[in-house]
Amino acid sequence: MTEMDTRVPTLSIVFMGVSLVMSIAIPLILFLYFRKRRHCDFQPFFTGCLVFLLFALVLEAFVHRLVLGSAVGGTIRESTLLYALYGGLMAGLFEETGRYLAFSTVLKKYRGNDENALMYGAGHGGFEVLIVLGLSMVSNLSLAVLINAGNLDQITGPLSGDTLAQVEAAISTLTSTAPPVFLAGIVERIFAVAVHLALSVPVWFAVKKRRPLLYVLAILLHALLDGFVVILSGKISIWVLEGCVGLMALLTIVIAAAIWKKYARKQEETRAEV
Repeated sequence: MTEMDTRVPTLSIVFMGVSLVMSIAIPLILFLYFRKRRHCDFQPFFTGCLVFLLFALVLEAFVHRLVLGSAVGGTIRESTLLYALYGGLMAGLFEETGRYLAFSTVLKKYRGNDENALMYGAGHGGFEVLIVLGLSMVSNLSLAVLINAGNLDQITGPLSGDTLAQVEAAISTLTSTAPPVFLAGIVERIFAVAVHLALSVPVWFAVKKRRPLLYVLAILLHALLDGFVVILSGKISIWVLEGCVGLMALLTIVIAAAIWKKYARKQEETRAEV
């Protein structure tokens, strides 16, 4: 790989910048909408942020290091189906358990307003957007600037072995990927946020109405979506994959809406009787 034939298209850099801006705008817009228009409390939003940080980025990541670094982990990684099953169930178990515990404890006094479930989902999903999309775009932009400035030696010079191979692969990806693909992350994260908003509903009512099967349902829906993505990634185009994810998100929203209608309506009827 030489500096002469290595350059990131300007449009790719522009689209990376757009994705970075959107990674900040999406959680901000969600917070303002639910706070100002739906009159939700602000605490569920930031609780969602903290739960994602603790349960997904710390606890789940720790378990992954233990499991995937073991002999069993080698078997899991060799099978796409096993990896999809494992990854999906772990994501569902940790994130939905974090959601359940938050609703049961620190957010107990906010359960009078059911829309606080959605405010929590906005924080959980919004923080994920900032971490997954935002940080990756910061990394991509930093690397792209160095590449286009002709400073490849500064990047690859001190490296060797697997680290050098990984950086060269990242450089190759940035220079060869079609610019519109860098916008796909925005679509993916919008669908992911929609799923987090929807999954907050069954867990919310699992706690509030003492229906543990709704908590199990949320875990399974989460696992199904994540596993589905793992199985299809690399086998179909990115845009077809995002379309499939969108359909899965829509299914999750429909299920959440049915649960909301059933349990929120009962709450309103109880109030009317009182």
